[in-house]
Amino acid sequence: MSHAVASAGEGGFCRLMKHRAVQSLGWAVGGIAILATLWLVGGYFIAHNPTTKTFVKFGLVPTLEAFPELWGMGKIQNALAASGFRLGSGLLLAIVIGVPIGILMGRIKWFRDFTNSPFQFVRMISPLSWMPLAVLVFATWNGSIIFLISIAAVWPVMFATAAGLAKVDPNWFKVARNLGARPMHILTKVIMPAITFDVLSGIRLALGVAWIVLVPAEYLGVTSGLGYAIEDARETLSYNHLTAMVVTIGIVGYFLDSILVALIKRYSWHRGN
Repeated sequence: MSHAVASAGEGGFCRLMKHRAVQSLGWAVGGIAILATLWLVGGYFIAHNPTTKTFVKFGLVPTLEAFPELWGMGKIQNALAASGFRLGSGLLLAIVIGVPIGILMGRIKWFRDFTNSPFQFVRMISPLSWMPLAVLVFATWNGSIIFLISIAAVWPVMFATAAGLAKVDPNWFKVARNLGARPMHILTKVIMPAITFDVLSGIRLALGVAWIVLVPAEYLGVTSGLGYAIEDARETLSYNHLTAMVVTIGIVGYFLDSILVALIKRYSWHRGN
């Protein structure tokens, strides 16, 4: 009897989750449909206005027609590969620097008080304003762009890590020490599991900032990447190629963000979910 009740309960829960998933998908498709409709209507008015006819290729249909052409020429793949390398390198550098410093800020009060003001000051400087200095310091444009991405992305990771560690119950550390745990064990068995949710949330914010900085950083100096592809399309008046690359940036960025959202949900157990 109890087994039958449990099975019925599990079945009801599964049906509820499927219903919610279908409902969420429906809302997402509806939102995209509205956006596409507005784009289509805007393209129609642009095409039928003598003063804006030059920009007719910004419309939805010319943009969709440009995707097979760009893919066939390998431009999308090459741009994604170049930008992906720069984004991944910069984000990895931000994580390697941001997480350890964030842990120190969360655990050591005097270090947090000592570093908070200078870190906040540097954080408020626009990442792109570092470009002239980056060009002088680094021998290659790749190095300059990776530096710009890392200096933009390090702050969300660092402060999210520090904030997450500050919320950890101090009794956890006392219990661990009383049980004979060494500092490395405390780091790997107490700190990292406790702050994984916050670190991933910080990385998600960092990814958004890095993705935004990446494209304008690629406008200058380099001959590859998404930013270069947009600038090249603008200079050659290939407006359908330009909008196709803009859409590609949106799609890839949304995909990357979705991966991190899934990881955050996976490691949100200690938040009561």
